[in-house]
Amino acid sequence: MNKIEGVFDRNESPPFIVAEMSGNHNHSFERALKLVEAAAESGVHMLKLQTYTADTLTIDSKNSDFFIDNSKSLWKGKSLYELYKEAYTPWEWHKPIFDRCRELGLIGFSTPFDASSVDFLEQLNVPAYKIASFENTDLPLIKKVAATGKPMIISLGMASIAEI
Repeated sequence: MNKIEGVFDRNESPPFIVAEMSGNHNHSFERALKLVEAAAESGVHMLKLQTYTADTLTIDSKNSDFFIDNSKSLWKGKSLYELYKEAYTPWEWHKPIFDRCRELGLIGFSTPFDASSVDFLEQLNVPAYKIASFENTDLPLIKKVAATGKPMIISLGMASIAEI
């Protein structure tokens, strides 16, 4: 399938611009909706969320391998679990965010990070998926998304030539 919601056709359309919400809502639902509105006002075509929980990405470990030690990082001293717990978009926000996107003429979609995220997003009938760079070798995830029959954008920014 070449089209996303009957609008984007990779063979005929100019580039689509995608806004990334990610954790920029700072765990404020009101701010999340304001980000949707700002994206719409800026003229982007799509708004992308990330769908995960801390528990679906990592384990709550005190082992140093699970801590951020980069002195330049805003997250220095935090565990990966703490980072993901703070940065994730609550799943109960997804539907109202996608609804607001539709109201404003945006296409809302997401990056799932595991099979449960895909199952959840399918309940919301997202029109497309994005696979993150770090997941572009996660073949079970890619197969799960491909099985939906929906368009998939795979990020290659962090991929090596061998991974591509």
